[in-house]
Order: sequence, then structure tokens, then C-alpha cells
Amino acid sequence: MNMRASLNLKLSQQLALTPQLQQSIKLLQLSTVELNQELEKFLLENPLLERDEADTEESSSEPALAAAEALNARSTVDDAVSDEPRSQADASTEDAPGDVAYDAEAANFFTDEDRPGASLSSPRTGDGDRDGQDEFGSAGAAESLQGFLLQQLGLTALSARDKQIAEFVIAYLDDDGYLSMPLEDLVTLLLGSELAPDDSGDATAAEAAASELRAALHHVQHLGPTGVGAQSLADCLDLQLAAMPASTAGLEVARRLVRTHLELLGQRDFVKLKRLLQVDDAELRTAQTLITSLDPRPGACFASSDTRYIVPDVVVRKVRGRWRVSLNQTAVPRLKVNQYYADLVHKSRDAAGRNLSGQLQEARWLIRNIQQRFDTILRVSEAIVENQRHFFDHGEVAMRPLVLREIADQVGLHESTVSRVTSQKYMLTPRGIFELKYFFGSSVATEAGGACSATAIRAMIKQLVEAEDQRKPLSDNKIADLLADQGILVARRTVAKYRESMQIQPANMRKSL
Repeated sequence: MNMRASLNLKLSQQLALTPQLQQSIKLLQLSTVELNQELEKFLLENPLLERDEADTEESSSEPALAAAEALNARSTVDDAVSDEPRSQADASTEDAPGDVAYDAEAANFFTDEDRPGASLSSPRTGDGDRDGQDEFGSAGAAESLQGFLLQQLGLTALSARDKQIAEFVIAYLDDDGYLSMPLEDLVTLLLGSELAPDDSGDATAAEAAASELRAALHHVQHLGPTGVGAQSLADCLDLQLAAMPASTAGLEVARRLVRTHLELLGQRDFVKLKRLLQVDDAELRTAQTLITSLDPRPGACFASSDTRYIVPDVVVRKVRGRWRVSLNQTAVPRLKVNQYYADLVHKSRDAAGRNLSGQLQEARWLIRNIQQRFDTILRVSEAIVENQRHFFDHGEVAMRPLVLREIADQVGLHESTVSRVTSQKYMLTPRGIFELKYFFGSSVATEAGGACSATAIRAMIKQLVEAEDQRKPLSDNKIADLLADQGILVARRTVAKYRESMQIQPANMRKSL
């Protein structure tokens, strides 16, 4: 067999991602919070990169005001280049439908929930409509439920032994204030601890431990907030009802209901409840109102929650009848190259200078990629607002079907790039804060041959449910028929899917007296 070496020429194409392109793609898909974390790493590792201190100090003091001033500055520029007199522009802005009035301080633009840096989920430790919530809510902000109960326990006249057993019970309460562990398991744990009662017989010791635990649980249940230490939902509600004055309207029926027929109340089987409790509609309605005023999670106001903050990337407002998009300047990092080190790089030609030269190039790449990132976000946001301008004027019912490909074609980007841009990027509007992906949705055919977005259909379903007669709530079939009357062809199972996605209960669970 004859084998010999030979040279062959072969042409091929290969896509190679440069380090700069890889960094650009990575920065594009990061959220604002993740971007700031990534920049902190670059600032620590690269001495030629630094923040623009003047802009940082100015923007960090009042982030909401800084964003408002940026918006006002942009509108000033728009006014300067416009041929319209200022008075006419103001008049058109005030008369435009769905518009919002903005003053010089932009005080009416940002609500408490929608300010840049506002919390996406703002847990409230208390509710003024419920008795006792404010009292315990302020304490919950400073300590845990267990700590609050131990403070009250220390003020009681119990013996040292009883306090130790009560502390043992408190340690096993969950975040909602329930003793979810069965009492038998708690007896076993107590017998294996240092608090086990002194007795020679095992059976007698177990009985003594069970008796002490029941007594301790009784003491814990008399601490605040009322309902703590319950072993079930019915027990929790009954403890709160027992603490009410005897003259409370519907108290006796409510206690009978939660003790024996709470499941039927959850199923809203009012006909069977009236027969079992031997009451009329008015009495049952009074008892139901009293029960719904109770707190099913008395310890929840003490639970610490992981608050997630959102800084919007772009801000949308209406100027002279047109929706305008601008970057939220508080979300745009201000970076610059350290000029002192840059001058050293140009003067030095040794190994240290070559190393700094590479870091100088990396700093310039980073600054350029960040600028490109926000430019891309702005272009995509402007295209979204242009396509969904009816949503900004009229709300969710006017949302039109939109897919990533449409925006990609309009801005001249790849569909995957638009997907990265719209992920974890947020838009502040007069209607609230929305993720850019919120404005994309599938379509449903209409009778006229057009299309309606799934978001608009959800909004219509929500409106129908809110306007329904609660004594005769709309079934999914009926909602589908009502939508068909408006020319929107939706199957019953589709209505059920949309209803469940909005956490709206089925018709039998929405029924009331």
C-alpha cells in the first residue's frame, strides 16, 4: 500500500466572535442591576477605567428628580426645534386623550410605586383596615415573630418551667404563626431534650410532657397577634373570633361555620351551608363578612421578604400628542478613561506599558459597548412604542399582536438580538412599569379576518368578570360567547387558560350571596 503526504487547498467560511463582540452580546442581555455588578468588577480590575464622579454624585442624590430633569431637558430641545408656539404645544398636550400632566418638577409623572428604583413588590407590614395590624406591623419590621412573642412571654407571671416549655413551642412556629408540627411529634422532641419531665415511667413522662405542651400552647395562643399558635386554619380563625366581644354581629354563626363547615364556605356552597346552619341569607352573609375580615396568616407581618428593585431603562411620556421615548439617565453608567494612566501608556514602551495598553483598549471597548447597549435598547423601545401606541392611549384592550420578528425588521437587527434587548429591560410609562417583553404576544383570529392580541383578550375577560353579577357569575362558556359577540373567536378552554393565568377563580368559586 502506497501512502504519501500531500497538500490540499480547501476554502471554507467560519464565523468567529471577537472578544469585543462577545462582550457586547454579554452586556446586552444583562439587566440594569446585573450590569452595575459587572461594571464593579471591571472597575476593580482595570485601573484605566473609572466613573465620572461629577455625574455620579449628581445622579445618585435624587434618581427620580434626575430622570425627570432629563425628560424636561429633552422636551426643551424638542420645543426649540419645533415651529409651534409653546402655548399651542401645551394646549395640545393637555387635550390629548390618555395624556398625563407634567409640571416642571415632574411630580405628577412618577407615582410612589413607579419611581425609578421603586420596588417591584412592595410588601406592607400592616393594613390600616384591620384591627391590630399596624400595631404588630411596626414591630415586625424590627424583629422576628419568635422574638416578638418571647418579649411578651417575658412579661407574663408564668413560672420558669412554664416559660421554658412555652419558648420550646414558640421555636417551632412557622412564618405564618402556625404550629404545623403534630403535638405527638412535639412530645417526642421534648422528651429527647433537656426539658423532659422527671419521671421514672415512660408512659407517665409522655403524658406529663403532652400535658405541659398543651398548657404552654394555650399560653402562646393568648399572646399577640391573635391567632398565633393555631394548628390549622379553622383553629386560627376560631381563636380570632373567640377574642371578639360577644355582642359582635354574626359571631355565633361564624364560630360554628369555621369549626365544622369551613370547607363548604371555601367551595361557596351557600345552599348547603344555610341548611346545615339553619340560617337565612342575611345571617350567613354577616358571618361570611366577619370571617373574611380575619387574618389567616397572623405571623406574616413579621416575615422578612426579599424586595426586588427595578430601575427602568427607558421612560415614555406624551409630548404634544405623540409618545416619546428617552433613556433613563440614572440607569446609564458614566464611565471614562483615566487620563493620567492613558498618558503613561503613550509615554511608556516597556512591558508594563504594553500591559497597560491592553487594559486601555479594554476600557475603550467597554465604554463603547455600553453606549451601544443603551442605543440599541432605545431603538427597540421606540419601535415598540410606535407599534403599541394605542395601548398607551387606551390601555390593555388596545394592545395589538406583536412578535420579535416585526421589531427586528424595523430596526435592522437580528431576532435573537431583539430577544436579548427585551429580556429584563423595563419601561416606565404613565400606566406603570412594564418589561419590554410584555408588549409582545400571540394573536387570535377575529370574525372580520383580523387579529387580536392575547393581552387584549385577557383585559376583556377581566373587564367582563369585574362587571358580572356576583350572584350569577359568568362561566367560561358564557365569556367565550360574549367575546364572540364582539367578533373575537375564542374557545372555552382558551378562556379558561387566560382566566387561570390572571389568577381569576372559576365561576362557582366567584359566586357570593
